[in-house]
This record gives sequence, structure tokens and C-alpha cells, in this order.
Amino acid sequence: MRWKTNHFAEMAEKPVSDLWRIFRIMAEFTEGYDELASVGPAVSIFGSARTAKDHPYYLLAEETARKVARAGFAVITGGGGGIMEAANKGAADAGGCSIGLNIEIPQEQIPNEYQNLPLHFRYFFVRKVMFLKYAHGFIVFPGGFGTMDEFFEAAVLIQTLRQASFPVILMVSDYWQGLLAWMKEKMLDENRYISPGDFDVFTIQDSADAAVKIIVDFKQRQGASGLVMPPGMRQSQSHEKADSTIVTPR
Repeated sequence: MRWKTNHFAEMAEKPVSDLWRIFRIMAEFTEGYDELASVGPAVSIFGSARTAKDHPYYLLAEETARKVARAGFAVITGGGGGIMEAANKGAADAGGCSIGLNIEIPQEQIPNEYQNLPLHFRYFFVRKVMFLKYAHGFIVFPGGFGTMDEFFEAAVLIQTLRQASFPVILMVSDYWQGLLAWMKEKMLDENRYISPGDFDVFTIQDSADAAVKIIVDFKQRQGASGLVMPPGMRQSQSHEKADSTIVTPR
């Protein structure tokens, strides 16, 4: 009987706990939108937090972010060390807006000192929206699971939802060649899980100047941030399920 009493008490408390969680999520979205809405065009830069300060990847990320900032873009990173620190440092040194979207995790996330606009998040999915919402491009340096997550998130949005139209640039071709070869062999050639055109959603570069040129050229053509509904798309009712909403070409 005691077990049942405790069980029902916990069930009664859960809706209240979930409601407060919703409020915390709303607060994070509100703060993020409020802080980032005025920064202007931005570029999100990703890469491993474990990259040493004297590593060539670190130095290239710093150079790239510096040139991105000089081109008039804010730089957004995850706020941690390694590549994130390098990008924030490069942007700050150039006098640009250096944004860090810090996340509360048990390991490896110590905010770097080069952020002049730090934000703090508890929820990964809120933070990921902020990376996308104001980005005119993603520059992805070598990294681990988190970096791969951001890369494939961008690829999925461009490939399927078609709501995120922006450049995705993989920096350091040697690092990515194995993954891309596997994608072509296994995903495309053997199983047809992707289409040949899906490789067009990203480019590979080794030069900071080349990466920045892609971002600048895109902004001049598009003039809009990433997370927008593209022209010619509308919501309509499926013929098979009248209560389901899909996105179709006009």
C-alpha cells in the first residue's frame, strides 16, 4: 500500500515538474532570441573541444574566424575550448561579435575567455536552434560526436526539410575524406539511402579565404538567415490523410 501511495504521489507531482520544465525551456528560447536578434548576420563554427592551442586545426580556426569577423559576420561557437576557443579568439581579436552558446554538461565544457557575448543553456535542443536561427553558414572543423551531430543536423535540414538554406563548409579535407568515402560507398552506391545531389549540400575547403568567400557570396545572393521557409513552399493537406500537414512545392 505504501508503494502505491508513493507511486501515485509521484504521478501527481510529475505534471507540475513538467510544467516548470516547459517554463525553463521557454525562458531559454526567449533569452536566446532576445540576445541574438540584434547581432546581425552570423556564422556558426564547430569543432573539437580537445584541440590543443598549438595544433594546426586550432590555428586555422582562429584565422578563419578572424577573417569571418572582418567580413562583417558575428561568430557563434559552443563556447568551450579547442576549436571553439580558437574561433572565439579570432573573432574577438578582429573586433567582431564573439558569441559562445555554453551548455551545462559534466565534462569538457569550461567557457573560454574570448566570448564577448556569452549565453548559457541547459537544453541541447534549444542551443541547436540558436546555432541555426541566425546563421548565414556553418564552418565545421575536425571534431568528435558533437561536431558530427551538428554537421549531419545541417545536412538533414537541407536534404529533407529544405528549411535551412545556407553553406555548410567542412574544413581540412584530409580529416573528412574517410567519412565521405564511406558515405558514397555505403549510403549512396550500395544502399541508395541518399541521392548523388545530397553531396551538394556541403563543400570541402582547406583555406580560410576560400571558406569566407563562400559565406560572403551566399549572403550577397540570399540576404536572409538560414532557418526560413524557401520560396515556392507551402503547407497543404495530404490526400491520403486529411489531418496530416506536409510541405509541398507550389
